[in-house]
Amino acid sequence: MTRNDIPVSEQYRLAARDWVEMDSAARMLEEGKTTYLAQQKAALGDIPDSKAERIVKSSPQWADYIKKMVNTKTAANRQKVELDYLKMRHMETTSAEANARSERKL
Repeated sequence: MTRNDIPVSEQYRLAARDWVEMDSAARMLEEGKTTYLAQQKAALGDIPDSKAERIVKSSPQWADYIKKMVNTKTAANRQKVELDYLKMRHMETTSAEANARSERKL
């Protein structure tokens, strides 16, 4: 079954489900950022907080975490745009059908 064979409402439902999952993953990474930072600083032992933060934030692991967080949010945003596209497509179809009905009455 091709995409055009699937009703727009079902396409929207599937896209919305995907967006919810992607958005959840992105929010989880965003919310976990402080915890991750604290865990990494604690793993360094008894050193001043500012130094521990500088060490952690300059590490490749921190850079990877931030990249993953941003890429996950970008994917969620891309999926949200897909939802908006489906909504607009439905509105265009509805409008075209209404126009066709009006023209048939004339």
